[in-house]
Amino acid sequence: MNKLKVVLVLLVGLAIAAFFVFDLGQYLNLAYFKAQQAHLQSIVDARPLVSAALFFAAYVSGTALSLPGAAVLTLIAGALFGLLWGTVLASFASSIGATLAFLPNSAVVRAEV
Repeated sequence: MNKLKVVLVLLVGLAIAAFFVFDLGQYLNLAYFKAQQAHLQSIVDARPLVSAALFFAAYVSGTALSLPGAAVLTLIAGALFGLLWGTVLASFASSIGATLAFLPNSAVVRAEV
C-alpha cells in the first residue's frame, strides 16, 4: 500500500472516530433541526448557493463515510430548500457519496484479481 492510500485510510478513520467521539450525531436528529429551523432557514435565504454547496458537501461526506443520519439529512434538504431543490440535492449527494463509499472496495477487488 502506498503512502497516499495509508494517509487516506487514516483520514477516513479519524473522521469516523471524530463523529462518534464528539457525539456529532446529536445534531442529526429532527428535534435539534426543529429547534434550529428558523435560524437555518434565514441562512439559506441569505446565501442560497453557499448553503446548498455546504449542505451538499456535508451530505456527500456523511454518505461516503457511512455515517448514520442520511434519512434525516434528506428530510432537512426538503425543509430548507423546498421539494424540488431538496430532492435534487439529496439525490445527487447520496449517489455521489455512495459511489465514493464503494471506491476503496473496488480498488481492493481490482488489486486481488
